[in-house]
Amino acid sequence: MTSKAAAAAPHVPTDREKKVTFLALMIVLLLSALDQTIVSTAMPRIVAELKGLELYAWVTTIYLLSSTVMVPIWGKIGDLYGRKLVMIVGIGLFVFGSWLCGLSGEFGDLPLLGGGMTQLILFRGVQGIGGGALFTGAFASIGDLFPPRERGKYAGMVGAVFGLASVIGPVVGGFFTEHGTVDIGGLHIAGWRWIFYLNLPLAALSLFMIVTRMPISVRKRQAKIDFAGAALIAISVAALMLALSWGGHVHPWGSPIILGLFAVFAVGIGVFMLVEQVVPEPIMPLALFKIRPFWTTTLASFLIAMSFMAVVTFLPLYLQLGLGVPATKSGVAILPMMFGLVLSSGFAGRLVSKTGHYKRYMIAGALCLLLGIFLMSRMGDGATVGQVAWRMFIVGLGLGPAQSLFSTVAQNSAPDGQLGAVTSASQFFRQIGSTVGTALCGALLTARLAAEMAARGEAGSNTGLAQLQALALNHEGQIGAAQVAIDPVVKAAFSASMSTVFVAALGVVGLGLLAIFAIPKVELRKHHVHAEPVAEPGEGAGGVEA
Repeated sequence: MTSKAAAAAPHVPTDREKKVTFLALMIVLLLSALDQTIVSTAMPRIVAELKGLELYAWVTTIYLLSSTVMVPIWGKIGDLYGRKLVMIVGIGLFVFGSWLCGLSGEFGDLPLLGGGMTQLILFRGVQGIGGGALFTGAFASIGDLFPPRERGKYAGMVGAVFGLASVIGPVVGGFFTEHGTVDIGGLHIAGWRWIFYLNLPLAALSLFMIVTRMPISVRKRQAKIDFAGAALIAISVAALMLALSWGGHVHPWGSPIILGLFAVFAVGIGVFMLVEQVVPEPIMPLALFKIRPFWTTTLASFLIAMSFMAVVTFLPLYLQLGLGVPATKSGVAILPMMFGLVLSSGFAGRLVSKTGHYKRYMIAGALCLLLGIFLMSRMGDGATVGQVAWRMFIVGLGLGPAQSLFSTVAQNSAPDGQLGAVTSASQFFRQIGSTVGTALCGALLTARLAAEMAARGEAGSNTGLAQLQALALNHEGQIGAAQVAIDPVVKAAFSASMSTVFVAALGVVGLGLLAIFAIPKVELRKHHVHAEPVAEPGEGAGGVEA
């Protein structure tokens, strides 16, 4: 082999490089996932200090919005210029945004940036841009490091990380908010600021590990970035997510603003699809949707994410307002879900790596999720924390395979050179599903609650999600001087209303199960080179369709 050929040969990562890189990826995934949940318990204290109660929802919305919009863009950049670049830039933006979030309001009102709450929202947007890179870059990097068959067990660890983040985020946020306030050298640091500063050392460690150990395993291609497609998908998805976040909450669903946002989304997506058919390097290649394993797993992931968020988002409110459980104890009821998710995610991942077969575990997970949500729907207003806890364990068991396997199967179908596009599209639709599920079930919950309150002779005007969240905070004595008891009428009405959310989630999981049945039974490849999938005995290949 000539020296020129040797220089062109791709670097084969060592086992040590793989392990160190995977550990770094797990750290950044944990940080990115935590930042979607850790802020929730700190928000009452943040609002009290920075003011701007009317901007309350934007602190969470802007992070989800900016990270979701950037997912397909980062995925394509990774395919063109390498995953290592995406991870380095993403971590840099995430650290910078975290540092600025911790400083929000420290220096009062600032030119152009406004007051402390406005500053926090803007800086959370910067965090979200970096967070989008961490999500898609980490998942695609795992695809670069490990072949599909081996990827199963590592995907199980990824699922465990997300389960861990969903449970410990509120706990960590509450701990630092309550006990983290310190005075260092005459400088007063409020406890809630540590939930952002906590990211700095861990992200710096992961950045060092990635810079020094992560191999450059993706060949770079000289091509122009699809700026038109990137702009169109950013505008379209931003309009959709704002409509779903504001509808029935900030503005009525039939208001001109909400309808206008839906119109922007529809027109933007239409133009985007036209543009993607003519550009040489589309942000999201439409040909992917002709690949059966990709579109069926993406659809199933979208639907399972809808049902998951429908349950998890409103469960704390159900525990506090429907069952009268204090917020400090409500986390105990959700904790078993993490144990179930970690257990089934790791178990399914290892079995998939051992056998190369995945569909049976996806079906088992969806059936278990159906059972868990059905049992949740059968609880009345007299349920206890223990009764909720063991049901949530079953829900977690059902969610495990979904968290770990959908991306693995989608990546197995990726055409050569499009692993990032496939990974980002799968993650993108999962996040959209979460937003759609939260919005739709929120609308169902408030509509049913208004009817239940009216049937009990109470006015239903104060049954919006914002009012419900404020009522829960008042119940904990976090707003105002005195703790406010939950009205028995509100408890009964809210418990009855949550049954509507659980029934809706059941229907969505049922649709997700049908989508899983449509996924072809294709054995995962043992190598990276893209080849025709091998069908399981007695099955058609069901691989790439024309």
